[in-house]
Amino acid sequence: MEKNIIPICFAIDDAYTPFLAVALQSLIDNASKEYNYCIKVLHTNVKEEHMKQIKKYENEYVNIEFVDLNKQLEDIKEKLYTRNYFSNTTYYRLFIPELYPEYKKAIYIDSDTICLTDIANLYNIDMENNLIAGVPDGAIQAIDVFKDYVERVVGVSDYNNYFNAGIIVMNLEELRKYKFQDKFIYMLGKVRFEVAQDQDYMNRLCKGRVKLLDFSWNRMPIMGKQSGDINIIHYNLGAKPWYFDDVLYQEYFWKYAEKTDFYNEIKEIGEKYTEADKEKD
Repeated sequence: MEKNIIPICFAIDDAYTPFLAVALQSLIDNASKEYNYCIKVLHTNVKEEHMKQIKKYENEYVNIEFVDLNKQLEDIKEKLYTRNYFSNTTYYRLFIPELYPEYKKAIYIDSDTICLTDIANLYNIDMENNLIAGVPDGAIQAIDVFKDYVERVVGVSDYNNYFNAGIIVMNLEELRKYKFQDKFIYMLGKVRFEVAQDQDYMNRLCKGRVKLLDFSWNRMPIMGKQSGDINIIHYNLGAKPWYFDDVLYQEYFWKYAEKTDFYNEIKEIGEKYTEADKEKD
C-alpha cells in the first residue's frame, strides 16, 4: 500500500541553511514511518555545498527538493518591499498553491522552529473549506498597539483571529479556486502593510476562512511561559537562541542543533553577534 504524502514547505536564503538543518533534524526525529514526507525548500541562491548537507537528511520516508524561485520573484520584484529582519523569503509562500497543483494541502513552516511531535498530526487536522489553518499570533496578543493595528489597518475584525503565518496548513485546492496568488500580487501593488508584511496580506485575504488552532502548534518564547502541550516551538522575532542566552525553550533548540553538521557554525554565528546587535534587536 502506498503511503500518504505530506508536503512540507520551508523558505530560506543561504544564510539560513544552518537553522533549516536544526528544524529538519527535529522534524525527522519525531516523524512517523507511516507517511512519506515531501520537503520542498523554496530558495534563491543557496550554495551547492549547503544543499548537499541538507540532502543528507533524506531517507526512505523523507524526500528533500530544493526549488529555485528566482524567476517568480523577478516577475514581481517591483512590488516587493522588506524591512528590518524580513527578507524576500517571507514572500515565497504565496507561490505554493500554484507551484503544486498535484497537492490538495501543504504545511508551510518557518526555519526558526523545532518540532516536538510528528508533523503529520498537524497536516491531518480537518480544515473543512477554510483556506488556512493557523495559530493566533502571540506577539499581537501581547501588545496593545498591534491589536489596534490588525483590527483598524489590516481589517481583521478581532485581533484574536489574526494568525501567525510562520506555521500554517494551506488548503491548496481552495486557495487555487479563490485565485489567491493573483489576489496577493494585485494587493501587493495596491496596499503597503508595514508591520508583518506578507502575514498582513494573508490575514486580509483569508479573513473569515481561517481555522484557528491552539497555541501548542506555534509556541513562541516571546509569549512567556504558558501551560499546556508544546508541539512546535517558533523562535520568531528577536527570540533567537543562537543570539541570546536566556530564550525560553532554548534547550530544545540546542538539543537538535548538536546533532547537525552545522553546530559549530551556529555557535560562531552567535559569537559574532555583538552587544550593539543585541541592543538593536
